[in-house]
Amino acid sequence: MTVPGPIRSLGVLLVEDDAADAMLIEEALLDRGSARTITRAVDGVAALEYLRDSLRRLPDLIILDLNMPRLNGRELLHVLKNDPELQQIPVVVLTTSAAPEDITSSYRHHANAYVTKPVNLDDFIRAARSIDAFYLDTVALPPHEGR
Repeated sequence: MTVPGPIRSLGVLLVEDDAADAMLIEEALLDRGSARTITRAVDGVAALEYLRDSLRRLPDLIILDLNMPRLNGRELLHVLKNDPELQQIPVVVLTTSAAPEDITSSYRHHANAYVTKPVNLDDFIRAARSIDAFYLDTVALPPHEGR
């Protein structure tokens, strides 16, 4: 099954502590033309430091693992979606957990998609692009000073 051409190339923040998984995801996004840039954070604390740096441009998409040290993905998702400056950024949860409570909780905390590992990379890219097509083209963003 082929993936349709990219809608646009995204700036992605990949929040993933496993180096092998991160490399696979980065390669899939770059090879399929879906990512303009990919910045990796190894946990939720590093992700928040990156996102709250006023000198950096906010990403178009966050790909988030749930199981990480320090601030895990569940906690980070809650922080992101309750922060007026960050809540508009779409979040794809990409994790090994298929637990119903994790899926339900992620959507309750406004994740835009939930994908389990191991992942079919074409399905994953399709999910990211569908968020781009719908969300990024229809959302009204609050004004950002200096971003």
